[in-house]
Amino acid sequence: MKSISILMAIFVLLSISSCTTQNQERTDSKQLRNSIEAVSGHYFTLKDALVASDAASASSHAEALVQAINAVKMDELSAETHTVWMQVMNDLKSDAEYIKETKELVPQRDRFDTLSDKMYQLLKVSKQETPIYYQHCPMANDGKGANWLSKENVVKNPYYGSEMLSCGKTVEMIE
Repeated sequence: MKSISILMAIFVLLSISSCTTQNQERTDSKQLRNSIEAVSGHYFTLKDALVASDAASASSHAEALVQAINAVKMDELSAETHTVWMQVMNDLKSDAEYIKETKELVPQRDRFDTLSDKMYQLLKVSKQETPIYYQHCPMANDGKGANWLSKENVVKNPYYGSEMLSCGKTVEMIE
């Protein structure tokens, strides 16, 4: 009878430990999402400013993106996300700072191309609560094509705004 009580106590302790581990994993996942979602959220508002052809707003949103990049706590990232973050972080920051400092739409849009490439690499490895659409315009970048990310499947081209708002297509859905 005593050994059954000991086994029950061990089972209870293991169950508590398992729940604590699961709660910690949920917390870690939430922190990761919050950190990366803050970066991606500012990327999306920057994209929307470029869609609206609003250079001043794009500059302002790029400044918020720089702040979100600086606020990422790397020790909270999963190993895979951390590896990619280390590869793209400096370029993300450099591109966002350039867009922040540039008050003209054409150079902002040119730099948005490389910013989008780095964001794609990052969001591809991080878990998303909602799908993200990777979209492509074959006309952008002097006919070489350019990509961007969107929270919606409807194409709203940040490289041309109202001039060619629907130019492009969704090429991938990231979940």
